[in-house]
Order: sequence, then C-alpha cells, then structure tokens
Amino acid sequence: MDAPYRASPLALTVLALLHHKPLHPYGMQRLIRQWGKDQVVNVGQRTGLYRAIDRLHAAGLIAVRETGRDQQYPERTVYEVTDAGRRVAKQWLCDMLAVPKQEFPQFPAALSQLLMLTPQEALDALGRRADALAATLEGYEAALEREADLPRITMLETEYLRAVTAAEAAWLRTVLDDLREGRLPWSLEVLAAIAGDRSP
Repeated sequence: MDAPYRASPLALTVLALLHHKPLHPYGMQRLIRQWGKDQVVNVGQRTGLYRAIDRLHAAGLIAVRETGRDQQYPERTVYEVTDAGRRVAKQWLCDMLAVPKQEFPQFPAALSQLLMLTPQEALDALGRRADALAATLEGYEAALEREADLPRITMLETEYLRAVTAAEAAWLRTVLDDLREGRLPWSLEVLAAIAGDRSP
C-alpha cells in the first residue's frame, strides 16, 4: 500500500467522490446523501467525515486544491485526490469486493445472549425487529422502483441491501414461528444447570 492508512467505507467513499471531481467537505456530504450512499456509509455526524478527510490528507492520498469563500458560506477547502490516492482507492475497492471481512454487527451479538430473556420476551423483541425489517424492505423496494431508469450498476448496493434484508426477514419469520409454536423452548433454570455441568 502506498500510505499507512487503514481502509474504511467512509475513506473509500471520499476517495471515490474525489476521483470524479474536486470537492469541499460539505459537497461530499451532500453528494453522499443525494446519491443514497448514506445507506452504506455513516455520515450522520460531519465530524467523522472531517476526521477521515484529515487522515487522508495527512497520508498524502488527497491534497488541497484551493481554499475560497463567498458571501453565503465561510471559508471552504476544496480537496482533490492524488495519484497515490487513486492507486490506494482501487486497491481498497478490490480488496473489499474480493475478501469477506469478519465483522461484528450488534444483532448476532444480541442473538448470542438471547438466553438472558424468556421465550416470550424474545418473541416480543424479535417481533418488533420483524416489523422494522418489513418497513426497511419496503423502502429499498421503493428506491429501486423510483430509480429504475438508472443504470443497474448505480443501484447494486441497494439491491444487495434488499437481498440481505429479505433473507434476514425470511429467517426471522421461521424463528418467530418456532417461538410461537413452542418449538424453541428454554428455561433459565435448565440453562443454568447446563452451564454448571460444563464449568471447568
């Protein structure tokens, strides 16, 4: 790698935006949201974006093109990608596409501790998640329908999110059915006894 900077979705997105044209941070954030990339990149807090920009700049992957101001806005720094930044961005992109990464999202972690709840409590919580997934899925479907005239390549991340969400929703329905029908029972007392038997 050309620079000692760790890949991240946000850093890759900044480099990709600057690959197309020089931008100031506000313009980057606006385009991320306008193009729907905030589905896959967290730009809820602008400080995270500024931090990524500072690190990319320190690593030599982006450079200041100009600093200007007008009557409506405070001073704005416009950044451009460097040759090193272009090389690193392509390397990161290929690695992220090719190599599955061991990530630690919160839902599987919560599932691993489900035994803390009673079956009814689990049913209630997972039922709320199923409702939320259904609403999210409707949103992805609407987005794909709304942007149907765009080239498919621009909507692949939404297709992926829809597929992953649909798969989770289908799996969750089977778990909820098993909980409702009593096919997935447990009791805290029995589990405590099992844990005691397996203690070293």
